[in-house]
Amino acid sequence: MTTAPESPYQSYVYAYPHKTAYRPLPDRPALPGQWAGEPQHALSLYLHIPFCEVRCGFCNLFTRIGSPEGLTTAYLDALDRQAATVREALDGDARFALAAFGGGTPTYLTACELERLCDIAEHRMGARLQSIPLSVEASPATATADRLEVLAARGTTRLSLGVQSFLDDEARSAVRPQRRADVEAALGRIRTAGFPILNIDLIYGIDGQTEAGWLRSLDAALAWQPEELYLYPLYVRPLTGLARRGEQESPAAWDTRRLALYRTGRDHLLAHGYQQVSMRMFRRAASPQAGSSEYACQTDGMVGLGCGARSYTSQLHYSFDYAVNATEVRNIIDTYVATEDFGHAEVGRRMTPDETRRRHLVQSLLQAEGMPLAGYRDRFGHTPAEDFPTELAEFAARGWLAQDPLRLVLSPEGLAHSDAVGPMLFSPEVRTLMAEYEAK
Repeated sequence: MTTAPESPYQSYVYAYPHKTAYRPLPDRPALPGQWAGEPQHALSLYLHIPFCEVRCGFCNLFTRIGSPEGLTTAYLDALDRQAATVREALDGDARFALAAFGGGTPTYLTACELERLCDIAEHRMGARLQSIPLSVEASPATATADRLEVLAARGTTRLSLGVQSFLDDEARSAVRPQRRADVEAALGRIRTAGFPILNIDLIYGIDGQTEAGWLRSLDAALAWQPEELYLYPLYVRPLTGLARRGEQESPAAWDTRRLALYRTGRDHLLAHGYQQVSMRMFRRAASPQAGSSEYACQTDGMVGLGCGARSYTSQLHYSFDYAVNATEVRNIIDTYVATEDFGHAEVGRRMTPDETRRRHLVQSLLQAEGMPLAGYRDRFGHTPAEDFPTELAEFAARGWLAQDPLRLVLSPEGLAHSDAVGPMLFSPEVRTLMAEYEAK
């Protein structure tokens, strides 16, 4: 039996395999061949904008701070070229079930540039933004009235605001320059714009954060009655501002504090009528859902546009190069902007049957509702216990699985340890590739 990691905070698993397991594809496969024969009736569309006004101390996203004159226009030009090429690689009747703009900060773009971004999604790719769920990420400083007006008019159903903390001293500790007054003003503008779903992102585990302070931040968010709340544990990643500053407490003490704050936040939201969707996501009861009932992340493809976006087919996950260091990020963006031929996959990982099973299990098990056993058996011909006996036995021994004859479901304690559960399901090869990856 494998030994579970001591820390409950190994890795946030939002996709599998992790991008640090991607490598340059020597054959640079042509996109039409990769999408031929793939189900394309309910695709997901993701457009990536790699610009922010500032880089927070915890951020390891692929993003550039600021942009010289003309760069955002040149980036949108490249995005338009890529969209035209990718659309030709898809079937003529390919259809998108949902869309998202992420980053970076999509609302770093001006209102006119956001109009163009929506045009690329709608007119180039054929995504009917007024008819499908559209989620857009924003920051308080860039959630201006003119930008929000464009996004609301173009059909945005979910606006996600990265707040992280309503307390100014905690924001400073996380190296996030913002004032609560500015956050509250941005939330007022978002509510005035009338988006059906407001999501607020908060972080726990910030240096100096107490339970009382965490509850004050939660209550400040609840005052806006957001349809969704995401509670993220703080991670200190290589090459980030917090990593350069150094750790403020021992790893064991930090793990204990983060777990305690997670449980405090979870219980507080449950007591206020929110339902837990995953370790991070909470939805207010009776609120509309941001996703599409047609799209299933375990089986349906994703089309990613932009130099930080990933695309998924059943046989290949692919993207462009990835970096955190400012110089490396600028180089990758400059290369993307200068690219004329977007017809090939450059960096990625081919999916074996074993990796496909692991991905299905990871993407399903980390949701509070778990995974129907019959659906897994119908797809793969056997049970999860037959495919992953060692891992599931370890989860059961630690009390991380609930008793359910029809579904594989994490217990409340299992959900609390999601960031250890997910990595334990990684294949040995993916583990090796991630360990060998050199951050840049």
